[in-house]
Amino acid sequence: MDHALPAADALLAAFADAVGADGIRCDADSLRRYGADRAPLAAPAPLAIVLPADRDAVARALAVCHAHGLAVVPSGGRTGLSGGALAAKGEVVLATDRLRDVGPVDVVGRTIRVGAGVTNLELQQLLAPHGLQWPIDLASKGSATIGGNLATNAGGVRVLRYGHARRWVLGLEVVLADGSVLQLGGANEKDNTGLDLCGLFVGSEGVLGVITAATLKLTALPGPAEVALFALDDIAAALRLLAAARAAPATLSAFEVFDARSLAAVCSRRGWPAPFQETAPWYALCELEPAPGGDAAALEAWLAAVAMGEGVRAAALATDAAQRRAFWGYRESISECLAPDRPHKNDVCVPIAALGAFVEGLQRFDADDPGSILGIFGHLGDGNLHVNAQRARDAELFALVRRLGGSISAEHGIGLLKAPWIGLQHGAAELAAMRAVKAALDPRGLMNPGKMLAAEPSAI
Repeated sequence: MDHALPAADALLAAFADAVGADGIRCDADSLRRYGADRAPLAAPAPLAIVLPADRDAVARALAVCHAHGLAVVPSGGRTGLSGGALAAKGEVVLATDRLRDVGPVDVVGRTIRVGAGVTNLELQQLLAPHGLQWPIDLASKGSATIGGNLATNAGGVRVLRYGHARRWVLGLEVVLADGSVLQLGGANEKDNTGLDLCGLFVGSEGVLGVITAATLKLTALPGPAEVALFALDDIAAALRLLAAARAAPATLSAFEVFDARSLAAVCSRRGWPAPFQETAPWYALCELEPAPGGDAAALEAWLAAVAMGEGVRAAALATDAAQRRAFWGYRESISECLAPDRPHKNDVCVPIAALGAFVEGLQRFDADDPGSILGIFGHLGDGNLHVNAQRARDAELFALVRRLGGSISAEHGIGLLKAPWIGLQHGAAELAAMRAVKAALDPRGLMNPGKMLAAEPSAI
C-alpha cells in the first residue's frame, strides 16, 4: 500500500469487510482523481478511497472510521469550486458513485427516490419520458451528482424560475459519523412533525453526515423554450434587458451574462465562430418559456422592441433546437474553456439592485491590476456572478460583496477556500449555533474536517 500508517493493512481489511474488496481504491490514480474537486488548493493525499454500494455499507464504513478516529471526506461528482471535496491530509474519501438505486417515478404525486450517486443528467433523462423534471440545471450536469447537488444546495441556470435544490427535496436518508442512519421526511408534501432536519443537511457540505439517498419533488417539463442572445454595451444594459425580460409575454426561466473575455476563451478553445460580427463588452442569454397556446408573434414583437433598446448592439432569436443548443453552448462552455488558464474562481452573489456597483468595483480591480480578471460570467437573473482572476484578491472582493449586502458564496459553498471568511457573512452567535449543531452530530469532528466551520473567522 502507498501509506505507512500504523496498522494500515488492518484498516484496509476492515474497510474491505465493510464495503467489499471491490469497493476500496488505493492506487495513485484513484487517490488523485477522488481526492479533490475543481479548486486547485492543494495536492490530494487521501489514505484510501471507499466506494460503498448501499446505505448499509456506508454505515459500516463510517463506523470503521469512527472507531479508529479517521477523518472522512464525502465525495460526489467533485465539480465544486471551494475545496469542499479536497482530501489533502490522509483522510478517507467516501465516494457515493455506487449509490445508484432509483425508485419508480410517481407521476401523479410527482416524486422520486434516488441514490446520491445518480448524476443530474441521468435523472433528467429518466424523468423526461414522463414529462417531468427535477429543475436543478447545471452546466456540470453530466458529472454532478444528486448527493452533491443537495450537499451544496445547488442552484444553476434556472434559479430565478425554480429556486435552489432545497426547494425540491421532500426527504433524505443520511448516515452520521458513527454509522447511525437517519430517515428524514419522505414523499409527503406536508410533514410538520418536529425540527426540519432534512433542511439542515441540505447545504451542509458533508460536515454533518453523508447523504445517501433523497426523495425529490418534481415538476412538469416545460415545452420548447425561446432562447435569445444579445450583445451589450455594459452591465447597465444587461440590467435594463433583465427588467424588460421579466415583463415579456412569456415566463423568464434563465438570464445569463458573460463578458467579452469569457466568450473569446470559448471561441478560441472550441474553435467556434463568434455569435455576432462585431464584438461587445458584454453578452446576455435569455430563455423564455412561452405560455401554452401563447402568441409567438407577440414574443417576436417583444424581441424586436428590446433589440432597439439603449445599449443593445445586436440580438438574435434562436430559430431551431440546434441554434438554441449553440447559444447555450457559449455560456455553458465558459468554465471549461477558462480552466487551462488556472483561474482563481470566486462564486458570489449581490442583490440585483447592487449588480451595477459590483461590476464597477470589479472593473476598478482590473484597472489597478490590468489583466488580472480572466472572465466574468454567471446568473444575472439571481445576482450570482462567477469571477475568474489570475491572482486571488479575496479580501478586497469579499469586502466589496459585503458592503453591497451580498453573499461570499452563492452556490458552491464555503468548503476550505472560504472557511476563513465565514465570519464576514455570519455573526458570532450564528457561528456558535452552527458549531453546536456540528458538535452534536459529529462530536469527534471527523466529517469533512477543516471545511466550512473549522477555521477561525477573518475580519476585514
